[in-house]
Amino acid sequence: MIDLLPVLGAAFLTGLLGSAHCFGMCAGISGLFAVNANVQALRTQVPKAVAYNLGRVLTYAFLGVVVAVLGKGAVDSIPALGPPVRLASGILIILVGAQVAFNWRILAPLESAGARIWQRIAPAAKGLVPVETLPQALGLGLIWGWLPCGLVYSVLLLAATTTDAAAGGLVMIAFGSGTMPAMIATGVSASKIAQFMAGKRLGAGLLIVVLGIATIAMPVMKLTSPGGGMDHSHHSMQAGNR
Repeated sequence: MIDLLPVLGAAFLTGLLGSAHCFGMCAGISGLFAVNANVQALRTQVPKAVAYNLGRVLTYAFLGVVVAVLGKGAVDSIPALGPPVRLASGILIILVGAQVAFNWRILAPLESAGARIWQRIAPAAKGLVPVETLPQALGLGLIWGWLPCGLVYSVLLLAATTTDAAAGGLVMIAFGSGTMPAMIATGVSASKIAQFMAGKRLGAGLLIVVLGIATIAMPVMKLTSPGGGMDHSHHSMQAGNR
């Protein structure tokens, strides 16, 4: 299994810094909680926004477990798949950063790939709107977590590289937790968040690009560091020649 802490950090920061993308994808549904949200209404609207986002993160965690189990099966069968999958996940995070920074639709094909599943699940949300109770908000979040999103898919691939069910779930929880501040605030004050995120796209996107580069570089740095794989193999070969 890959080192988990750097991956959790990358997942959290990708969610936090990629909130501009999340705003575009999910702000409409999250904005349901902002309707007539005056000071008195906030007491009921904020818990609903939290419940909705909790449901969304729980779905992400479930998907993280599934892809990590699939990743373990694939790597156990073909060990050589590990490095290419990690490289692909880093590249995807870089593409996410470019999409956030410049408002490109680079990951649209990935989002289109999940559209068939979403079309089957989305009708279930109709019975939960308008959202009047916390269970309705939670249920809506559980459904909305399946929304096709290139940002989510990129982090799911990162979760798959953990090849461990618990670790895969934790990666997606970290990512979802990173998105929650902006999404909960969106539910309370959509217009203010829209203005704020519009001015932060470039910086947030470039930071995500750096995270993608770091995701690719971490295994290489580990191998080339003292005591890493390459040095260990080199010393082992020397010992065998004596």
